[in-house]
Amino acid sequence: MAAGGFKEFVAGETLDQDEINDYLMQGMLVFAGTAARGSAITSPVEGQFSFLKDSDTVEFFDGSAWVALASGAVEFEYLVIAGGGGGGSGDNASSFAGGGGGAGGYRSAVSGEASGGGLSSGENPLFFASGDSFTVTVGAGGPGASSPGSNGTKGSNSVFSVITSEGGGFGISGTANSQGGSGGSGGGGNAGGGTPAIIQGFAGGDGLVANNGGGGGGASQVGETVTGVLPGGDGGNGVDSSFTGSSVSRAGGGGGGGYSSRSSGGTGGGGQGGYGSSGAASLGLPGTVNTGGGGGAASHDTGGAGGSGVVILKYPDTVTLTIGGGLTSSTASAGGFKVTTFTAGTDTVSL
Repeated sequence: MAAGGFKEFVAGETLDQDEINDYLMQGMLVFAGTAARGSAITSPVEGQFSFLKDSDTVEFFDGSAWVALASGAVEFEYLVIAGGGGGGSGDNASSFAGGGGGAGGYRSAVSGEASGGGLSSGENPLFFASGDSFTVTVGAGGPGASSPGSNGTKGSNSVFSVITSEGGGFGISGTANSQGGSGGSGGGGNAGGGTPAIIQGFAGGDGLVANNGGGGGGASQVGETVTGVLPGGDGGNGVDSSFTGSSVSRAGGGGGGGYSSRSSGGTGGGGQGGYGSSGAASLGLPGTVNTGGGGGAASHDTGGAGGSGVVILKYPDTVTLTIGGGLTSSTASAGGFKVTTFTAGTDTVSL
């Protein structure tokens, strides 16, 4: 029997005997081995499956080669949060304070929980089998503004295999009317909030009046836009998750710099914004480590650094991961599953 592979039939076409046998009678093409398959299928089509009797394996054609279908693949739920953006700073000669840092991008495939950017049901989990490997990278928080009148720095990306969360956008300086930095969540600005990544976070807020900067965007809420001579804009809130056993909020935006009192960082590790013309009160406060929280902006001094990100994986407790030495991690077991939390570094993980 010839192996016809895939064919698209048109209206009115008549099938002959060979075509019926080739295309309609087999759920999967069966061959003695690769040589027999090669003789029968000279031009395989992407997505075509076959069964090889000599090795008892199912293979599919991926467009360039026949690939064995992984057996025993298990599900990995994940929470991947990037580093938060650093807060900006104003200076004594400026009439504008700095903008808060945006939260690191928030991507989740936790059953029954929301992801960032308003995605209420989360993303799809990933599947891996014995012998597979993947990369994990925990993004660092972006440094805050190092001197009066400078921008913060964008946070670094976090990675789990094909899932990448983008670092939080930087908070703008107070020396120019500018838009906050783009990123997982947008940084606060004084001429427009930063743009967020799709389904990772929200935009930064704006500083519409003198002496105030917009709040950094959070994973679940835009940063606050300031409309009066008040504290700077509050950071947008993060997302709550019970992935590790108890409810924890992560990826809150940093507060903007202000005139009269500190602004609030968003729930989920966002740093508070500073106020006034000098001294400790004018400093932006850092985002919380391993939350991806944005750094708070300064009014007239140095901005707060963004909080580092985190990568958390949940998988069956029958699986043992081999974790490269470049990663810092811990693993807990409960209810038939393991939960591994990566808090720093980058390296390869294998099953």
